[in-house]
Amino acid sequence: MKRYEAIREVMTSLPRNALVVTSAGHISREVHLIGDSSRIFYMMGSLGLASSTGLGLALALPESAIVVMEGDGSILLNLGSLATVAHYSPRNLTHLVLDNAAYDSTGGQPSSTTTVPLNRIAEGAGYALVLRASSREALKNALQKVWGEPFPGPSFVLVEVERGSMRERLPRVPRDPGEIAFSFMRSLGSVSPS
Repeated sequence: MKRYEAIREVMTSLPRNALVVTSAGHISREVHLIGDSSRIFYMMGSLGLASSTGLGLALALPESAIVVMEGDGSILLNLGSLATVAHYSPRNLTHLVLDNAAYDSTGGQPSSTTTVPLNRIAEGAGYALVLRASSREALKNALQKVWGEPFPGPSFVLVEVERGSMRERLPRVPRDPGEIAFSFMRSLGSVSPS
């Protein structure tokens, strides 16, 4: 399955009240092309911090479904966040890792996930539900399970995807970080429209 196919599956099946945090790089760019929304917080220049940002949102907004979408390269830069997420155990957090075994955004250098199973690390950290999907049908089933019934803590879905992007040159998210933050806060009602 291509990464953009997995992203499209996630974006079309999100819970109505979902807020999405995407990691820096190609994932943010493809999410933006597939379905931009003010309810998406695009990480820029902060590789590895999507899960930490998602945890903060999940704790602050317990009635909202928080969805973190990041790559294997991103989570490898902050593996400690898996333990922190599991420790605080927010029931409303879904953590999706799109694993292509590469740092695709910086040239396709191989990551260590061919020998380091991220799903087993999430299990060991204490996520309430850990699933693995390597096809669109498996991903669809995993998302239905994650969003169809309550779990006592966070969910983790390892999504195996192929290397490569939906376009040869992915355009950058065409907004500056301040505008992204302001738009996201406005969608939460945190700031009044100007």
